[in-house]
Amino acid sequence: MSINGYGLSEDWLHLLVALHVLSAVVGIGPTFFGHILFRSGQTLGQLRGSLGLMRILEKFPKILGSLAVLTGLLLAWLGDYGFGQFWIYGSIALYVIIQTLVIGVLAPIAKKVAAQAFSSAESPDRPLSPELAAGVARVNGLQYLISALGVLLFLFMFFKPTL
Repeated sequence: MSINGYGLSEDWLHLLVALHVLSAVVGIGPTFFGHILFRSGQTLGQLRGSLGLMRILEKFPKILGSLAVLTGLLLAWLGDYGFGQFWIYGSIALYVIIQTLVIGVLAPIAKKVAAQAFSSAESPDRPLSPELAAGVARVNGLQYLISALGVLLFLFMFFKPTL
């Protein structure tokens, strides 16, 4: 059986759906750990450790999040969804907003926080300076906004709302 005349079997389409869902969950999932990594009340040493973990975790959204977008576009093109449905445009718009916030707003602030944390000569057991704590709080607030938008993105894809 071919799908939309492209010769793609339903088995391949199901495999594409599975790849899309897994890449979205694993790719976007680490974003929700930002609240733990940029929590208040950390010592300088704990923040440095959190920043090290964040460097590792941020690779998942870059690689698998991009794969989720590509597989999603393929599903819209090859599957029976088409591009005329509100939830597809809403999902794409939310993804673009999330990426803009992460790359254009969150990353520069987090980079500044990291530079301050790693350049500090303070003891790792010391509480964060007020300036560094304010930067961590700002990153954490942005993480909450991005996480809320991520949940909304997943809800769009799950419930597929129409207008």
